[in-house]
Amino acid sequence: MLRRFTTFVFIACLSTVLLFILFQTVSWKDLPQAIGLGEMGGPTQEEMENALPDLRTQQPPMKEPPPNSKGFQDSGVAIESPYPVGTLKPAGSNYTKTLVLPSMQSEDTSWVEAELGDLITSGLLNHAIYVVDDPSAKLRPPENKGHEVMVYLTYIIDHYDELSDISIFMHAHRWSWHNNELMELDSAEMVRLLSPQRVTREGYMNLRCHWEPGCPTWLHPGAVHRSYDRPEEWLVADSWAEIFPNDPIPTVLAQPCCAQFAVSRDRIRELPKQRYVSIRDWLIRTELTDYLSGRVFEYVWQYIFTASAIHCPSMNACYCDGYGLCFGSNEKFDEWFELRLKRNELDNDLKTWEAQAEVIANLRAESETGQVPEEAVIEVPEAGIDKVLRDQIDQISQALERRKKAAVELGKDPKQRALGAGREWHEGDGF
Repeated sequence: MLRRFTTFVFIACLSTVLLFILFQTVSWKDLPQAIGLGEMGGPTQEEMENALPDLRTQQPPMKEPPPNSKGFQDSGVAIESPYPVGTLKPAGSNYTKTLVLPSMQSEDTSWVEAELGDLITSGLLNHAIYVVDDPSAKLRPPENKGHEVMVYLTYIIDHYDELSDISIFMHAHRWSWHNNELMELDSAEMVRLLSPQRVTREGYMNLRCHWEPGCPTWLHPGAVHRSYDRPEEWLVADSWAEIFPNDPIPTVLAQPCCAQFAVSRDRIRELPKQRYVSIRDWLIRTELTDYLSGRVFEYVWQYIFTASAIHCPSMNACYCDGYGLCFGSNEKFDEWFELRLKRNELDNDLKTWEAQAEVIANLRAESETGQVPEEAVIEVPEAGIDKVLRDQIDQISQALERRKKAAVELGKDPKQRALGAGREWHEGDGF
């Protein structure tokens, strides 16, 4: 009886060890496709509270550099992706692109046809505009939940076998504060200038070049204290085991905001179609609100498409290699934004002067004598300062435009784009 019991214990222990080894060596993207994300077991509460660095990449926690509120040049921070560098087509070849937009019935998406119609007509750009709150729409997700996440995943799932070379995922509005400043915050201009070669080479490209908000560190899933402006921080830790079973919870998740990016066909297909189905299944079934479930993914997309927790490329490289706006050096890139900052300060000074002048004009109009009442307490603007400010603003605006035009011309040289991105270039290479 004792021998039989000992044998049973030995077999049970051996089975446990084998299962442990199996689940330690299988990544979330390699799990059996029939398993839904919500069916996998997650880490214990103790493990969640003591989240370790991402052991899969063996990277220590990042050291945060000094705050950079101006959006100037940076050295770039990114953990190397295990995915291979994409293979480019021969120099001069065209790439097909599809613009994917989630929208509400109330949103105007006519800018796509109006501003990008020539690309659409030529066959270089397709567009898939989903209307999430219209049951009769030709393109709509299975459920209006998770903001843009549901639409992005639905497009990938429905078109997995017939993807364009490049898929561009953006919001429906044309202008937004989180678009690129050198392109006047214009989504249409970003789509037009986007380099399919960089997207193909990198596999994944966040469309926003500026680091703030989002880089070099943003979410800390293992944070002890809840963050008022980052409510998704704790939620990511709670959801991680369901979305990425068997992958350690990174100590930091970071990329430029705000869920607008481009991905190559090959990079999308690095994961099986069922994996995207499983992620969308989690989104449908989670009890998180529409807003919070969408926020969870804003700093997770880079992990899905690069397997890296931190993706903060150099802003100069993003503008130069990604959009063809090359200033020739990091210093000249910085100078453009320094000039723009100076112009903004002068704009504010002019607005202050004009506001003061308006108050005085109103007081004179209301006075019987046509003079400012002596008892009025107000700062009188210095005469003629408005002209000086306008002249300075005009001069700086012209300088900014000249430098931007020069950057566009420099960006037409594939060698300059390579230099801007810090990559090798050989005679005859394209972008």
